[in-house]
Amino acid sequence: MAAMATSTVTGLGSSLSLSRPSFKAAVSRTLSFTSSRSSRRNVITCSFPRDWLRRDLNVIGFGLIGWLAPSSIPAINGNSLTGLFFSSIGEELSHWPTGPALTSQFWLWLVTWHLGLFLCLTFGQIGFKGRTEDYF
Repeated sequence: MAAMATSTVTGLGSSLSLSRPSFKAAVSRTLSFTSSRSSRRNVITCSFPRDWLRRDLNVIGFGLIGWLAPSSIPAINGNSLTGLFFSSIGEELSHWPTGPALTSQFWLWLVTWHLGLFLCLTFGQIGFKGRTEDYF
């Protein structure tokens, strides 16, 4: 039974022993575990903080404004990324219910605009929460 709890990983000239107690000790430092033993099985429950996402509407508002401002600068042949994206939406809606073709410029503007938005929101979340929790 002890052989099942411990395994050895070898590679690149070294061996590393993996066992359950060290994993349990490492995880229990950050999470609170409750274990109840029954006659047939071992049940482990884990409780996370309720507000694990730490959602803040300031980040969403400032992130959206922070992306709309630079993406509205006319830098692509005199047009802005936001303008190109919204005009391509209008062009695609003009031949409704047929969807956009795979070769349509709509997909390029859609992916580019949303990628920039999500990057801005992600870095905004990191910066805002890092600042409020005194990381920097």
